[in-house]
Amino acid sequence: MQKEKILVIGASGQIGVELTLALRNIYGNSQVIASDLREENPLLAGTGPYVSLDVMNKEMLHVQVIRQNITQIYLLAAMLSATGEKNPHLAWHLNMQGLLNVLDIAREEKLSKVYWPSSIAVFGPTSPRRLCPQHTVIEPTTVYGISKYAGEFWCNYYHKRYGVDVRSLRYPGLISYKSLPGGGTTDYAVEIYQEALLHGKYNCYLSSDTYLPMMYMPDALRATLELMEAPADAITIRTSYNVAGMSFSPAEIGASIQKHLPDFDLQYKPDYRQTIADSWPQSIDDSVARNDWGWQPAYDIDRMTVDMLNNHPENKGRRFQ
Repeated sequence: MQKEKILVIGASGQIGVELTLALRNIYGNSQVIASDLREENPLLAGTGPYVSLDVMNKEMLHVQVIRQNITQIYLLAAMLSATGEKNPHLAWHLNMQGLLNVLDIAREEKLSKVYWPSSIAVFGPTSPRRLCPQHTVIEPTTVYGISKYAGEFWCNYYHKRYGVDVRSLRYPGLISYKSLPGGGTTDYAVEIYQEALLHGKYNCYLSSDTYLPMMYMPDALRATLELMEAPADAITIRTSYNVAGMSFSPAEIGASIQKHLPDFDLQYKPDYRQTIADSWPQSIDDSVARNDWGWQPAYDIDRMTVDMLNNHPENKGRRFQ
């Protein structure tokens, strides 16, 4: 059987850094090629091969896939929700054309698997607010959400028509201490820990009671790997799976931090991102993922807070329990 050779596109981003390291741990450092338009993230330096790659340059991407004997692609390069609203045409072009380039190459080279993340941004104000189900009304109101929903159907199309084994998760907001977020509406939940440790205060750009679905990065990585390792006949969703970790508001994450840093001062100054957040569900029903391939989150808000505070680069040696 051919040994898997994996290309991670967008490896220097928030998800890409940690997913690349996790894949290298499973498949071996030399079997996972990291790539990005940006410089190599310092956390990846020395852990395995890295190439500068633009997913929009289909010809050069195709050359790399052939030259490196790639069997799987993880496509993580995208323009996120808050950034995308500032440049909607560029966001649509990057998010759509990058995916189509990868799907075309996967079809032509008969790659074994492709991973492409979707997002809770596909949901809109007409979707159910609580326990939003896998199959429901989906009318996104951001260009990021529109591009992700269109991408889901391209994935489904390439699977049904060409047999491309492409798999996807609708990520909620992701929280990590290792790599910085890249312009998403849920980024406050990463920034708040850094500011709590560094300055003891934070001005949140969402209102105190804005509930959103969130997931701690270790759970997101495990969900991704478990989905990709599941047998093909267990995968019933070829658009994108709902996955959930936890749901909380800025006030609740603030209270969780104050259990360990009681003087932490949290203020609120909602901006344009509030409108985006208000268009998304407060919680997600991921029962299809649980039934199909056994998904189960491990972290709640307080367990995540302890881990974030203890491991954050701004901690400076303190220990929280």
